[in-house]
Amino acid sequence: MASPNRGLENSLRITRFFQATREKVFEAWTRPEQMSRWCAPSDEYSTIAEVDLRIGGRYRIEMTHASGSVHTAVGEYREVAPPERLVYTWSWEDGAVKDSLVTVELRELDGGAELTLVHEQFADAEQSAKHEQGWTGCFNRLEAALAG
Repeated sequence: MASPNRGLENSLRITRFFQATREKVFEAWTRPEQMSRWCAPSDEYSTIAEVDLRIGGRYRIEMTHASGSVHTAVGEYREVAPPERLVYTWSWEDGAVKDSLVTVELRELDGGAELTLVHEQFADAEQSAKHEQGWTGCFNRLEAALAG
């Protein structure tokens, strides 16, 4: 039986500052050629992203590890409000996570952009912890991509 607080306790929240405009950060989250530069947990991955950026549109992010293993995230956009908010479902094609929800909010701050990511509706705390580790790696790569 699912916990009544599942959406709250099995979620993660990460806030990070980027030395870039909200517009530039939003584009990094929504343009396939930019997503391919950072949207994986480490530099040991190569990424191919496909994006249909509209409410009801779908995305697919295929991350291939140097070892050859492939991990593919898919989902549907629920809200698209450039440059401040993006909401979409997140599932792994292998079924490890189904229909979790990602919310990305951007606000201007001190000449840059503060990004808050909330990823919720995980089945359990272990899934949440694994995704927090993955997102942290992604954010490190995003920072480098925005700087370069």
